[in-house]
Amino acid sequence: MLDVSQIIQDSRDVKSAMLEYCAEDIQVAAEMMINAAKNGKKILWCGNGGSAADAQHMAAELMGGLRDHDRPAITSIALTTDSSFITAWANDTDYESIFSRQIEGLGEAGDVLVAISTSGNSANVIRAIEAAKAKNIFVIVLTNKSGGKMANSGDVTIRIPSDDTQRIQEGHLLAEHILCESVEAAIMGK
Repeated sequence: MLDVSQIIQDSRDVKSAMLEYCAEDIQVAAEMMINAAKNGKKILWCGNGGSAADAQHMAAELMGGLRDHDRPAITSIALTTDSSFITAWANDTDYESIFSRQIEGLGEAGDVLVAISTSGNSANVIRAIEAAKAKNIFVIVLTNKSGGKMANSGDVTIRIPSDDTQRIQEGHLLAEHILCESVEAAIMGK
């Protein structure tokens, strides 16, 4: 049996370390997203596996409302959710460009891409970052302690101070909720 108390302590330790290693980058990322939302720009999200689930979750929080369902919608799209496009494109061309192709069609200068990868090495997320940069889309990277190949590829990089996938994902979720809560509060004038 796993030591549940130790797992909770490990998670707590990573989140405590985020105060030192991530708080400033989260603040910069939040300001980037707030500016985009206030200027009528889109917030795009991408990632694979659990990070894909985060992308969909956070896009829904911004579009629908995290704490306030009576506020105006904030334009936010998870590039992970169009199964017809993703399966057709991956089948007909390649999987590495499933996000970059959508950025070509949906992205505009001034939008924000939130690129999520626990390893920092996801080829399709790296291609999305490159496509975003080509269109003058701001890029927020969420990754692990080292950053992998995505290190320093965004306008801001939030590196969760861990090499453990589960703890990284938990840190990502915390950072993502802070980002969405910050945007919503700013839009509501709070």
